[in-house]
Amino acid sequence: MPGESRVALLPGDGIGPEVIHEAVKVLQAVARRFVLELGFTELPIGGVATDATGTPLPDVTLQSCLRADAVLLGAVGGPKWDHLPGPARPEAGLLQLRRELGVFANLRPVRLFPSVSGVSPLRAEVAAGTDLLIVRELIGGLYFGQPRGRTDDGAVDTMRYSAGEIARVARVACSMARGRRRKVTSVDKANVLETSRLWRETVEVVAREFPDVTLEHLLVDTCAMQLVRAPAQFDVIVTENMFGDILSDEAGAVAGSLGLLPSASIGDGRPFLYEPVHGSAPDIAGKGTANPIGAILSVAMLLRHSLHRDDAAATVEAAVERALEAGVRTPDLGGQATTVQMGDRISEEVTGGAAVAGRAAPRISLQRGQTPK
Repeated sequence: MPGESRVALLPGDGIGPEVIHEAVKVLQAVARRFVLELGFTELPIGGVATDATGTPLPDVTLQSCLRADAVLLGAVGGPKWDHLPGPARPEAGLLQLRRELGVFANLRPVRLFPSVSGVSPLRAEVAAGTDLLIVRELIGGLYFGQPRGRTDDGAVDTMRYSAGEIARVARVACSMARGRRRKVTSVDKANVLETSRLWRETVEVVAREFPDVTLEHLLVDTCAMQLVRAPAQFDVIVTENMFGDILSDEAGAVAGSLGLLPSASIGDGRPFLYEPVHGSAPDIAGKGTANPIGAILSVAMLLRHSLHRDDAAATVEAAVERALEAGVRTPDLGGQATTVQMGDRISEEVTGGAAVAGRAAPRISLQRGQTPK
């Protein structure tokens, strides 16, 4: 269909299908309100794909994702598949998808909603005003470095980065900061690791392309401490793969529940990948209690970064906030609403809520000389 935006849906395992169902419900409400032409293709990934086809990323799934305008993922993994060899495990399918899509920067916004601030483990005066973005390098570092493996009496992993890999994620972070409070905190372990020393040097060079953005450096242990002592001080945090994995979950705890948190994985040219931060949570799968807000806010990121509809994205974000202010909350937030009830209320707010003027998202600069104004 001319003008149609194609979204590949990958519900995955555990609670993935439940939260993606609600995210699509909200996206359809957005399409009706803003007269968007959307086409959906649902495809297997992860454990369910392994069960059905013997591989966690079937070729039909990969090819459909490559042809899509955006990819929306639920979650992958679970104890049922833990016994499988590495390449057959659900997580291997997601790692391969990220490589094939060429996404290299993971954006994880963390915002404390005032209406549910009581679920944060931090004192109200400490957590108040938390609104930060973690930009995590996604396809380098220890998770992908070679050589890796087991020896007769040990094991080896390799952390490896090139200056180019560091520079491109640093440009994303600085670009995103221009649409926020114009501050970037680069996190490393430069007092110990050679890769971190290269990281710090490279980020310094890239930051000169963004004279209106303030850059500071923190060691990862200091950053971890500051995230629980004074999280509101941070605007954009940029860091390597493993540090970002750990820090983003720590920062997520400040918001009170991983169920609230979205993410976007971006690259240069191919479809971007959107998914909630939470895992597959097999212990609550099928119970109707999973929080779909992380998936729904991932839809807002999809609207903003892939479909370039800042107005629609802002409307979804405002709808989530109004639903929470009305007291509609899933059990992880201390409420009794079901997954479906949460999705229904947010969809209703999208349909009937006041129009929201979206702030234009900054153009993401990926290469030297493409610095946005």
